[in-house]
Amino acid sequence: MNTNYSSLPLTSIELQSNQRTSEVANGVGYNGHAGGGGETAPLPLIGDGPAGPPEGSGVPAAVFNLATSIIGAGIMALPATMKVLGVAVGLVSILVMGILSEVTIELLVRFAVYCRALSYGEVVHKALGRPASIVAQMCVIINNAGVLIVYLIIIGDVMSGSLKHIGVMDQLIGHGEWDNRRLLILVVLVIFLSPLCALEKIDSLSLSSAASVALAVVFVVVSCIIALVKVVEGKISMPRMGPDFSSRAAMLDLLVVIPIMTNAYICHFNVQPIYNELKEKTPHNMYKIGRITTVLCVVVYALTAVSGYLLFGEDTESDVLTNFDKDLGIRFSSILNFIVRIGYVIHLVLVFPVVHFSLRQTVDSLIFGELAPHSRKKMLTLTVVLLALIYLGSTMIPNIWVAFKFTGATTGLALGFIFPALIALRLDKEGKSLGKGERLLSIVMLGLAMVVSIIGVIGNVYSLRSKSA
Repeated sequence: MNTNYSSLPLTSIELQSNQRTSEVANGVGYNGHAGGGGETAPLPLIGDGPAGPPEGSGVPAAVFNLATSIIGAGIMALPATMKVLGVAVGLVSILVMGILSEVTIELLVRFAVYCRALSYGEVVHKALGRPASIVAQMCVIINNAGVLIVYLIIIGDVMSGSLKHIGVMDQLIGHGEWDNRRLLILVVLVIFLSPLCALEKIDSLSLSSAASVALAVVFVVVSCIIALVKVVEGKISMPRMGPDFSSRAAMLDLLVVIPIMTNAYICHFNVQPIYNELKEKTPHNMYKIGRITTVLCVVVYALTAVSGYLLFGEDTESDVLTNFDKDLGIRFSSILNFIVRIGYVIHLVLVFPVVHFSLRQTVDSLIFGELAPHSRKKMLTLTVVLLALIYLGSTMIPNIWVAFKFTGATTGLALGFIFPALIALRLDKEGKSLGKGERLLSIVMLGLAMVVSIIGVIGNVYSLRSKSA
């Protein structure tokens, strides 16, 4: 397979066969709507058909890659969202957001089949036009860059510590130059992240993706065991079931908590790259991958949010990993603390290149165009520049809550819900069959996403003004 596709191309890009490439070059291939205007035979699959590249990934590897795109830094903010919403409302929100995210993934796959599109951006372009595609590209760039900055912030929080929490390096070898936050982040970036980010194919990351999901599961299992032991021993009080309306700060948090939760499920820009590298490229396979991944993520998120909130209650930080620096009140507390924190730092290191992949391809497409010849030198240059900018951002943003509430209210909602709903409604007008229930759901999802986005942005601005006053 030719791997030089763009994550968000503006027009049809080089495909996996010479015949398809010729069609694109002649402006044909989108049901005869472009260029020559001739009719083409119906094509039920994206690309050349059900037979993907022989070296492509199977369903399990694709599930790991998609789950890795989802389970990242967002999981660390979920216990804090549970503190805001309460256990009952929080669990319902996690489930509903997971279901809606899966619905939008299936809508994207279905209409990518109709358009013969190889990427998120190509579907946007064909359904909504070039300006919307450029907006989608910018959303992917802002969202992915924000997520990667959050990863580095968490790594810094865990390894170096913060004003209220002790870092791993300080606990292991004492305070010194070696636990300088910026230095530690830079060392991790150069030694561990750069080699993984220099890989050219997303299926090259399937093994690291599997390892990252396994480490996330280890984190969840350890957290749940600790919480269960403390519940049995009667050391945890009854948690709050619903939102807290007792203060202005609590009300402001309610305005931004849903956008933050939205960020936890954003993976839509990676659906097509993962689909393109399947051995058996069928929509049914991709639906199966999406559903398995959604179930996995809902379970992991629910367990993490509840166990984190039960353990730390109203002291739960926006990055719950930083709470694991103190005695948990059970045997082997110190060892478990190190397992949780170091294990999740390794998880983030393995997740980082998957998100970076889409970021780099989107920037490449936006700057050089999707038909520009592939160059290893260009790819490495983009990687170095992007990593440098992400590192700079990690030194300027104070905590992950600030980053998540802004990206969640803007780019997260746009990529996960607004664009998929608009694509479905636009292409439905061309006779490509949304059911009555799907059409209504798309309309409701679009309206709710826009309302939540507006409320979230207003809440963020008001929160910043209140803090600066």
